[in-house]
Amino acid sequence: MREIQWFPGHMKKTQRRITEELKNIDFTFELLDARIPLSSKNPDLKKLTQGKPSIVLLGKSDLADPEVTRDFVRAFSEDGSFVFSCDCKSGQGLSPIQDAVRRLCAERLEKNAARGIHRPLRAMIVGVPNVGKSALINRLCGKAKTKVENRPGVTRDLSWTRTSLGFDLLDTPGVLWPKFTDRAVGENLAITGAIRDEVLSAEEIAWALFCRFAAFYPEGLKERYGITDPSDYDAAITAVARRRGMLLSGGVPDEERAAKALIDDFRNGRIGNFTLERL
Repeated sequence: MREIQWFPGHMKKTQRRITEELKNIDFTFELLDARIPLSSKNPDLKKLTQGKPSIVLLGKSDLADPEVTRDFVRAFSEDGSFVFSCDCKSGQGLSPIQDAVRRLCAERLEKNAARGIHRPLRAMIVGVPNVGKSALINRLCGKAKTKVENRPGVTRDLSWTRTSLGFDLLDTPGVLWPKFTDRAVGENLAITGAIRDEVLSAEEIAWALFCRFAAFYPEGLKERYGITDPSDYDAAITAVARRRGMLLSGGVPDEERAAKALIDDFRNGRIGNFTLERL
């Protein structure tokens, strides 16, 4: 991946605000993207949240490979953590949350009761951009409380929302980390939309996506686009363009438009349920 400038100033401000709000927080929800559970896990988060108790949610599980998701849930749960896969838009997989919160914060609830404190617990939702934090809040609150869009950077400030589950939620803007030490991590974040599309070209993102399909799901592209060799990018993107009727004058494939269509199809689950990395 070419060197890119992608860490905007508002993310540094958000990191500072998160640290400032920790004194008001009882626990956190760490929301990951089930299609890239490792790449969407912020390595700076433990330091940023100063070890607050956490529930880990693998969101967008409706778009991921269910068998691989189960593998990640098992692996992330080995240390006793509360880990669930879920679809924040439909609410599937969220039913265990209330009980998990009570168990996670049992000591805090006992201390509050002993002191005569009856306020709701307070939780902070953290995750990379475009991971579905707003959809999670809307589902837990039972109504549309925040704007939900399939692009990063929609939430730009911190805001509190009350739920009916015994805790309040603090939404935070998506936060990345200043430097990717692994090229694949940056590519995965770009493929899923955690990094603004303007940072990398559609062709760069599409090429990285083809590499994942060639490694894990070669049949997926064949079924939708008739691609026989996803490792041959030029032939594959031409096949996408012809299958979708994206041609320039003279019948020349519009490769940029085809690349954008492929990315959009993946992000919206039109190709199938796929996970881009393994343990």
